[in-house]
Order: sequence, then C-alpha cells, then structure tokens
Amino acid sequence: MNDIDAWVWWLVGAAALGIPLVVTAMPEFGMFAVGAVAAAVVAGLGFDAVIQVLTFVAVSVALIAVVRPIAARHSNQRPQLATGVEALKGKQAVVLERVDGSGGRIKLAGEIWSARALDTGSAYEVGQEVDVVDIEGATAIVI
Repeated sequence: MNDIDAWVWWLVGAAALGIPLVVTAMPEFGMFAVGAVAAAVVAGLGFDAVIQVLTFVAVSVALIAVVRPIAARHSNQRPQLATGVEALKGKQAVVLERVDGSGGRIKLAGEIWSARALDTGSAYEVGQEVDVVDIEGATAIVI
C-alpha cells in the first residue's frame, strides 16, 4: 500500500465515487468525485495528507453549495417549449358544427376536435373563430 502514491488513491476514490453517480443519478457523488480529483492534484504537487483532505472537503462543499441550488432552480422551471395539448391552449380554432355547452366540432391546428363552450349559456355558430382555453381529454374547451 505504501508503494502507491497518494494521488493515485485519490483518483481511485474519484472513480469509486463515479459508480454510485451513474447507478443512482445523484449529482452529489459527482461533486465528491471532483473534490477527490482536486485532492489528487494537491497530492501530486507534494502537499501533505491534511491539506489533501481539506482540499477534498472544501471543493466538495463548495460545489454542493453552488451547483445544487442552481440545479434545483432549473429543475423547477416549466419547459420553454409547450408540447402536446399544452401547445394547443390559447390557439384559435374555427367552428365546424355549432358549439355550445353540450358539445360541437372545431378545426384546431388542422385537425377536427370535439369541443364545448366554457360558458354553458354561450353558443358559437359555424365559421366563427373561437379561442381554446383548455383541453379535457379529447375535448377542447372554447370561448
């Protein structure tokens, strides 16, 4: 064990920390692995074990303190590009069959959809343009 330099052990530790990173997808392990690589660099420069451990701890804690809040902020954001039925909300459609509170048909994004009026007392006649406010199942809710 004394034949292997300390920097090699730090690199082995970094690789060992990479395994749970891949298996569990917890980015904290990656940050610890980067701390181990930093400690390997310090060991390669000839610093003693105390400085190596302090470097490992400082780099790991700094990465967790800086990167984790940024990652949490990004994971809570809604996607910039709306897809699926979310992309249809707010679009305009043309009434194909009279739409009222009980139903009807519209042409939305080149497709024929069943639709109903948001306000049950409202009715929209053929050819009229309506706005899609929501999608419930396969039915567009329009105003």
